[in-house]
Amino acid sequence: MRIAIQITGWCLAAAVVAGCHKAETPASEAPAPKVEGSTIVFPPDAPAQNSLNVETAEPQKIAITHMTGRLYWDDDVTVRVFTPVAGRVTALRADIGQTLEAGAALADIDSPDFGQAQADARTAAGNLRSAEKAFSREKELLAHGAAAQKDVENAEAAYIAAVAARDSSRAKLALYGGGENGTNEIYALRSPMSGMVVERNINPGQEVRADQMLANAPNLFAPLFVVTDPSKLWLQLDVAETDLSEIQPGQRLRIFSRAFPNAAFDGFIVNIGAEMDPGTRTVRVRAAVNNTHLLLKAEMYVLVDALADPPQAGDGAVEIPATAVFKRDNQSYLFVERSPGQYQRLAVKTGPEQDGKALILEGVSAGEKVVTDGCLLLEALFEAGNQS
Repeated sequence: MRIAIQITGWCLAAAVVAGCHKAETPASEAPAPKVEGSTIVFPPDAPAQNSLNVETAEPQKIAITHMTGRLYWDDDVTVRVFTPVAGRVTALRADIGQTLEAGAALADIDSPDFGQAQADARTAAGNLRSAEKAFSREKELLAHGAAAQKDVENAEAAYIAAVAARDSSRAKLALYGGGENGTNEIYALRSPMSGMVVERNINPGQEVRADQMLANAPNLFAPLFVVTDPSKLWLQLDVAETDLSEIQPGQRLRIFSRAFPNAAFDGFIVNIGAEMDPGTRTVRVRAAVNNTHLLLKAEMYVLVDALADPPQAGDGAVEIPATAVFKRDNQSYLFVERSPGQYQRLAVKTGPEQDGKALILEGVSAGEKVVTDGCLLLEALFEAGNQS
């Protein structure tokens, strides 16, 4: 028993001696980083650098505002054709997808209205010839003293009225596109401009009327034909109140469609509405879209990027992850890697942030490496170095 206690005592003494000897051995510590002016310098292979991540500053990507929009026909190159006469459709001369020249026939309509206009024009022309002869005869009789001045004046008034009736009938017939020599009632409905037929709401045998073009009920009376240039489209954007400051007339747009995920289409803002929708709190904006290859279709919903105006952003603006920027006393800063282990603190001028990216207007050039993760660690080392 005494031997066991003695051995235990020796073990405890050895442990105490060993522990004291270990505490007296100095541990090897890595050299601390140094702050030299605005630059933090790490010694080679410093473990703290493993927590830092750097990325290259890229030239500014100019998409600044994301929106959605709806495509529709460009009204400047679109005509919605109604009939100016009543009648029955006897033949169709054009169909959807067909390209036409201005004045090309779209349909034939058997119209009593058109026939009456032709008859009125011929009647007016005959009445004018008769009135002209009567006026000439009365003037000759007056010259020979065989007629009174009153008769000449009456004949002149009749002649003037006949001229007016002839001009009125001609104008009406010209509106229909007919001539005085026509003898049938077939009215040719024509396209007033060149383009492609993109809509047709007419069939052979259908009865049509001029009141189908009533402007106060467009939802009830569809046009018989729609002819347009599909290479030019308009785009309606409903812009939120908070985004109004980011857009302006003439600003460039990039348009993306789910139907063509690898294609981008160009456009620009034409005008910005003068009022805000009280229900949606948005402003209607109209843009023009280049659809040269005819890929986009009217009534498509598309994604739209409004592109920055270069004079506002500046040619030297760069884009970096927003995590690289931090503020001190209302001033924005970041760290740039000058060489391995050397990080310089820079004051920068920032632009808007979007999609996790910050726009740097001044202070950093494209190609420089900025610290995106660990910048707050560097800031703590920088402040500690300046306080010591």
